[in-house]
Amino acid sequence: MTGKRVGIYCFLAAALIILVSCSTTKNIPDDDQLFIGLTKIDYKNYDKCDHATTTIEEVEAALATAPNGALFGSSYYRTPFPYGLWIWNAFSDSQNGLGKWMAKNLGKSPVLMSNVSPELRTSVAQQVLRNHGYFHNTVSYELIPQKNPKKMKIGYTVCLNDLLTIDSLAYVGFPNELDSLIQSTISESLIVGAHPCGRPCAFDATTLESERTRITNLLRNNGYYYYQNDYASYLADTITKPGVADLRLQLADDIPDEAKRKWYIGKIQIDFRKQFGEQLKDSFDHRFFKIRFTGKRPSLRPRVVLSQLKLRPRQLFSYDNYTQSVENLNGLGLFSMTNVTFSPRDTTDTCDTLDVKLDFTFNKPYDFYIETNFKNRVNGRMGPELVIGFTKRNAFRGGELLDINLHGSYEWDSGNNTNGVSSGVNSYEYGADASVEFPRLILPFKLRRRYYITPSTTAKMSVNVLKRPDYFKMHTFGGEWTYKWQRTATSQHEFSPLTLQYQHLTYTTVRFDSIMSANPYLYTTMRDVLIPKIRYTYSYTSVGKLHPLTWELTVSEAGNIVSLGYMAAGKDWAEKDKQMFKNSYAQFIKIETDLTKTWQLSEATQIVGHVSGGVIWSYGNADTSPYSEQFYVGGANSIRAFTVRTIGPGSYTTEIAKTSYLDQTGDIKLQLNLEYRFRMFGSLYGAAFLDAGNVWAMRDDGYREGAKFQLKNVIKEMALGTGVGVRYDLDFLILRLDWGVGLHVPYETGKSGFYNIPKFNDSHSLHLAIGYPF
Repeated sequence: MTGKRVGIYCFLAAALIILVSCSTTKNIPDDDQLFIGLTKIDYKNYDKCDHATTTIEEVEAALATAPNGALFGSSYYRTPFPYGLWIWNAFSDSQNGLGKWMAKNLGKSPVLMSNVSPELRTSVAQQVLRNHGYFHNTVSYELIPQKNPKKMKIGYTVCLNDLLTIDSLAYVGFPNELDSLIQSTISESLIVGAHPCGRPCAFDATTLESERTRITNLLRNNGYYYYQNDYASYLADTITKPGVADLRLQLADDIPDEAKRKWYIGKIQIDFRKQFGEQLKDSFDHRFFKIRFTGKRPSLRPRVVLSQLKLRPRQLFSYDNYTQSVENLNGLGLFSMTNVTFSPRDTTDTCDTLDVKLDFTFNKPYDFYIETNFKNRVNGRMGPELVIGFTKRNAFRGGELLDINLHGSYEWDSGNNTNGVSSGVNSYEYGADASVEFPRLILPFKLRRRYYITPSTTAKMSVNVLKRPDYFKMHTFGGEWTYKWQRTATSQHEFSPLTLQYQHLTYTTVRFDSIMSANPYLYTTMRDVLIPKIRYTYSYTSVGKLHPLTWELTVSEAGNIVSLGYMAAGKDWAEKDKQMFKNSYAQFIKIETDLTKTWQLSEATQIVGHVSGGVIWSYGNADTSPYSEQFYVGGANSIRAFTVRTIGPGSYTTEIAKTSYLDQTGDIKLQLNLEYRFRMFGSLYGAAFLDAGNVWAMRDDGYREGAKFQLKNVIKEMALGTGVGVRYDLDFLILRLDWGVGLHVPYETGKSGFYNIPKFNDSHSLHLAIGYPF
């Protein structure tokens, strides 16, 4: 070790000793104390139900205060190293530039009791309880001294007492036409018929305001443009029945006349500006529409805007149509500013027409981006990646989004296979993608339908080169034409009538050829093949439910239309190795499904169940499906006790490191997951999970013993794992760390019994990922 390095280490050690030796109460004023956290909040008269649990969570948010060194933002737990406070104490009085920079950027000023203000927080908590119907609540606090008199904790006591509930709700003072609208939707009321905890609806301020907003939206969706929330107010009788309120939502007497009549859409004016404040010099009119712009023609074809606009001349104003129009127009990504204004046609008392003005300012047409990543895959492969590309908005004056990028990456194998042997297979790849997204359905015929969001058509082409030195080099070419549309809030459709992918091995080495000759299954899955595919995906997501459900179903086929053409030309359907563009083509039908159900136990606690399955059947021109289409299990989003492609198919396993990643795929997949998610403290959440699943081969390929699917063996051939994890919520993303522990593997290990893992060190896996697994 050089003298220079020793000096650096000594300096760092000395700096650490200085920081640690600094008293955390060094800069605390004489008349104040350092707040070091809360004791556990004491709740009294707490009837555990959904309503009370939600209320308590809001109370805790009002009382929460993070001390210095808070662990993941917790109000209760601190790290033993409040380095921010140490740095502040050491450098807050510094007069030199470095010291000031350290205090400002790395230091954290002490959290003082005077700033915590427990009196104010108790009053806020009391108001939260009143807003939820606990009108006779009490919230108190106690200062808890510590051994060091300059430090202090706070203990809160919350007594909820009786909950005020609602017995009835009447709508009073509304004109006949408005009252008829309200009565026709009485079954949708957020108050009548709601029974948390098995009791009548709680006198909850949020629920009351939501009901008033529902009435406002109902009226505005039926033409009453000028009606506002505060035109009606609640009156409550809490005397007649103790603990119960009789409510009236009463319309004010002095609301303006325009709020009592329906309004219709009149003329629509559209202004296109290339930059903010631009003076528009040119225009043209067409019946009820006027387009204003500068130049020979508008930068955007007006029909693009009109296709996204749900408001139509001579139709009743609808607030939902207005909001949907704004969302659609902003969703195009073309405008930096979108402004929609409504104004009466005239000032007479009988006017019922609103003229509409849409003012658009275009966004910058080009974006250039560079993305750099360092991948660390769950299969043990890691390496850098670079993506360089650009996008052009409104590429052809129809709202199109053009995207072109170049990408490249290098990976090396740092991990081990299932038997602890490194594969030693490194690789690099590079390629390019080009796509155009059209904000409409491009069809050979007209389809007049209303959509929940703007449908789109995407054309994409890609080329990719993968090279593994000493083994092979593969080119992959792809192209697709895809439609996406959504007609309701819950259902989405995606249809690709044309998807082509061509996989071509440019060259192979003698070493790779020897591996392929020993494994005929690998040879057939990695040979040159053309995949002409048609794919359809249906997605369902429940909306506004306490226990949401999502379901996705994908059905795809490849090669069948080509084979029908060959049959018409006299070829036999079952004949192998027929060619398309001088290459053998794949022929299969593939079905995949994914179902996720969430049971919300409380605001921060839930149980999530997940089922994933699929089957691919190859026939006609090919007995095996392409490698890219096959199923596998393992990894951060699958069975977390095992890494990717280290389980299956069936009871098959291999000790050959260089092929273990390649041949552990199958034609059938079944995966089951159950996860309990809960908040630990602050922004840190925990999870406990149970995962099971495997893949199987459809046919006996002759060398992977035990790989073929047999219904009688499904249960015992399911790999099983459990584990725990933590999730750190950064609001914009979730950082996830899962530790999976194997309980059962489907192959023979030499150990009897259900728990057949020979060594514990071989039965667990750690996964760092972003987002939830399902």
